Amino acid sequence: MTTTPEPRPWLPGSFEHPVRADLPTGHHLRPIRASDVDLDMSAVMGSQPRLWRIFGKAWGWPPATMTHEQDRQDLARHEAEIARHESFNYALFDEAESELLGCVYIDPPEKLGADAEISWWVVDRLVGSDVEAALTDFVPTWIATAWPLHSPRHVGRDITWDDWLALPDR
Repeated sequence: MTTTPEPRPWLPGSFEHPVRADLPTGHHLRPIRASDVDLDMSAVMGSQPRLWRIFGKAWGWPPATMTHEQDRQDLARHEAEIARHESFNYALFDEAESELLGCVYIDPPEKLGADAEISWWVVDRLVGSDVEAALTDFVPTWIATAWPLHSPRHVGRDITWDDWLALPDR
């Protein structure tokens, strides 16, 4: 009988993920929770056509017909994955957390050549803004300094989504 080898852990067992990261704009990132569904639904569906153009081919997300309950279930899945250190979804908030303004995804690699795959987005009204520029400057440095990663790939930034899709799977 042959056995499948146990997968290597993606992150060191001693790693404690950040619970908050502050941007110079006064905004912050924190792990998303299922209880964020109302704010997330507004952000995602308010930017759905653009987000579909970015993520749709690779992830099939966000569907135009996504319901509140589907979004809540998706966020609950993200929250559980964060707790197990399987993948991470950080929501971008204003200081009062009255509005969700985007997300940062930190995932184990699906494709060869990296030890993590990082992507992010902001709501439509922040495209081209100082907040988007600050997030784009912040994320690579944050990943390099706060995460135990050596060769992260910034999908949609240092490689197009189409080129990423063409890479060999792990």
